[in-house]
Amino acid sequence: MSLTIAQLARQLGADPDKIGSSSSSVLSKEITGVGPVTTAGENEVTFVSGDKYKAALTDSSAVAVIVPECIEGLDKPQLVVKNINAALIEVLNIFAPKLKTVTAGIDPTARLAQNIKIAEGVSVGAYVVIDDGVEIGPNSIITSGCKIGENSKIGNNCRLDSNVVIYHNCRLGSNVVIQANSTIGSTGFGYSFIEGVHRLIPHNGGVIIEDFVEIGANCCIDRAKFDNTIIGTGTKIDNLVHIAHNVVIGKCCMITAQCAIAGSSKLGNGVVMGGQAALRDNIEIGDGAMIAGQSGVTHDVPAGQTMFGTPALEKKEEFRIISAKRRLPDMAKQMKQLIKRVERLEAAEDDKE
Repeated sequence: MSLTIAQLARQLGADPDKIGSSSSSVLSKEITGVGPVTTAGENEVTFVSGDKYKAALTDSSAVAVIVPECIEGLDKPQLVVKNINAALIEVLNIFAPKLKTVTAGIDPTARLAQNIKIAEGVSVGAYVVIDDGVEIGPNSIITSGCKIGENSKIGNNCRLDSNVVIYHNCRLGSNVVIQANSTIGSTGFGYSFIEGVHRLIPHNGGVIIEDFVEIGANCCIDRAKFDNTIIGTGTKIDNLVHIAHNVVIGKCCMITAQCAIAGSSKLGNGVVMGGQAALRDNIEIGDGAMIAGQSGVTHDVPAGQTMFGTPALEKKEEFRIISAKRRLPDMAKQMKQLIKRVERLEAAEDDKE
């Protein structure tokens, strides 16, 4: 795939008056890919969204640069766009590797139960296992090695990458993406200590994953004891995330890598959790709250609040504590000096007596 600078500018809706050169020889140069400022080749376009990499553009080999506003004095074609992130997504899609197209149909190695419903346009890959009562909507893709348990339903235009396991009685909406080796609907970690042994509490509920949810690789989402574990519309979940039984996550949340959410916690809409953050069980996180990376939240969080640290506190309070901790060595030194001074003063008073 290749485009000229002029063609790419039109496709991105870049301001034609700010490209930096109207020379036909410049605008006709071909672009065959996209790369970062420091390593982009002479036939690649790069991008700069802030001041950090502006200086590096001088030495960049990129044939052109996508920017949110014109950079004065830069001798390189500039594609000035309204939204740098939207433009980058567009460019990455244009120059994405061209992989083999998935075709509808059922691989002969797949094992399908008798009473299932598979709509038109569905692709079922090699060694897939589909149990009784399963329904799969139009144009969904079930890739190699997946297992779909009894009475589970998958909506339209979903994609399950290799070795995804969907247990029984789970519901996936439309346009759901689950990356390789993730497990949906496993039994929650709930035990009662009875007569000297830990006895597993039955988990008879299910999992509901609403429309446009994307789940990364190697994630685990447990089924509920009662009702359902729910992942709200538009929520995006990174790799290696654990979501326990009866958790309810709102719409358009962002859960980054290695987060853990304990049982029966509830997240509002638009909650963001940084990497390795954790929530204890039975707490509520309000709409738009942000949990900083590696924070451990042990209590309810109001809407819009940012939490930091372990145990997590409101960001400003935690920063004050951190600032105080950094001063402890100097404070300890001052304390020793004060103690010595007091001791000298007391000794002088004793001598007077």
